[in-house]
Amino acid sequence: MKLLIIRHAIAEDKNVWAQTGQGDDARPLTDQGRRKMVRVARGLRKIVGPIDLLAASPLIRAQQTAAVVAAEYKGIPIETTSVLIPGTSLAGFAEWLAARANHVVVAIVGHEPHLSALATWLLTGVERSGIELKKGAACLIQFDDAPKEGGGSLCWSLAPAHLRELGRG
Repeated sequence: MKLLIIRHAIAEDKNVWAQTGQGDDARPLTDQGRRKMVRVARGLRKIVGPIDLLAASPLIRAQQTAAVVAAEYKGIPIETTSVLIPGTSLAGFAEWLAARANHVVVAIVGHEPHLSALATWLLTGVERSGIELKKGAACLIQFDDAPKEGGGSLCWSLAPAHLRELGRG
């Protein structure tokens, strides 16, 4: 199994959004974030190929990012899951992923610092953030056996600018 970890695209400024009185869960992508994510998604399709499952955090910015990825992948459905909400259990995510072991490529869209802590834990078994995922960045982790802490191998980690370059044309 391969796990494609995608951080949500550029969202509205957290402090400016807070002044609207709406909760952070409702903070949306910016127009620029959507435009850039279209090219990121094209780049992902070129280097990853088909995705069997696309899942996202229920927060609006992750859902909107997943929708851009889904459109690039010809409308693949988006599974909304609470295991991608920031601060949730890393072991809970591994259980969720293991239950989907029949899929070859699972893509997830979530948030920092949760995603980089998750990736680090899946690669090393250490519960801390050891990689940086900028907005719109992605990494691909491969598991030879069931997904678990320290059980993954990093295939690649790319910044959004690199993914957009791959998505040109």
